[in-house]
Amino acid sequence: MGGDTHDLSYYAKCMMGGIMACGLTHTAIVPLDVVKCKNQVTKGWSASLGQGLGQLKAEGSLTLGWFPTLIGYSLQGFGKFGFYEIFKDVYKGIVGEENAQKYRRIGWSVASGCAEVIADTLLCPFETIKVKMQISTAENAYPKSFLPAYNKFVGENGTKSLYNILPPLWGRQIPYTIVKFVAFEQIVELFYSKVFTKPRSEYSKGQQLSVTFLSGYLAGVFCALVSHPADTMVSKMNAPEFKGKGVSEIYAKIGFGGLWTGLVTRIIMIGTLTGLQWWIYDSFKTAVGLQASGGSSAPVAKKH
Repeated sequence: MGGDTHDLSYYAKCMMGGIMACGLTHTAIVPLDVVKCKNQVTKGWSASLGQGLGQLKAEGSLTLGWFPTLIGYSLQGFGKFGFYEIFKDVYKGIVGEENAQKYRRIGWSVASGCAEVIADTLLCPFETIKVKMQISTAENAYPKSFLPAYNKFVGENGTKSLYNILPPLWGRQIPYTIVKFVAFEQIVELFYSKVFTKPRSEYSKGQQLSVTFLSGYLAGVFCALVSHPADTMVSKMNAPEFKGKGVSEIYAKIGFGGLWTGLVTRIIMIGTLTGLQWWIYDSFKTAVGLQASGGSSAPVAKKH
């Protein structure tokens, strides 16, 4: 089976595709993210997504936190997609080509989980400031620009506190990313074995990218369900009423049901987000001469 040569240029292209995929999509859905965060922190803040967006528009806060979102998630995409490709090849080299194919779901899981550890470490400081800006209230107001908000946070809490949410961030993002990559790979594989049964190369670029988007959207629905409780916890940890509280203390207060606040909004957000991420990523890859992602037609690593 032929494929792309996995050299430094290949990984660099995947990293650039990841920067674009995550940075652009997360920035585009900032209004949805602000509604979700405010509802997670302030119960009953809005009765619906539409009402929430209307309130943000009236307040001039529709794009609140866009800059740390753009930078933070661009860095996350760099780590998530780029190191996923690297770790897949590392483990393939360890277990061999035959075992890598036989146990590919395990390989997808391990590679994506390891990549996300790196990705979240890069994201964390920007996510901290973004959430602080987005859940700002009259009682605990934060500047609406990144640098003043960053200076306020560091001045009050210290630089190390920028990483306080890293454990729940890992708790949210690592399961999310494993599901995101494994479900995507599996769904693409099913599409090309059960629905589009001709060799992938016989389908147009547009058809392949359509499969990419649909597979990504379906994977995103699973992602939202798996990661939502930890996402709620990240928001709660940054809320004024829970300042300095640990995960167990917050859970004791909000209960199991409280972990699922804002789920419908997040399913819409994450489904669209994940579908677009994979579409942008594959659009970039195919534009620079690489194969589209996913399934058993994944590229073969370069043999040294």
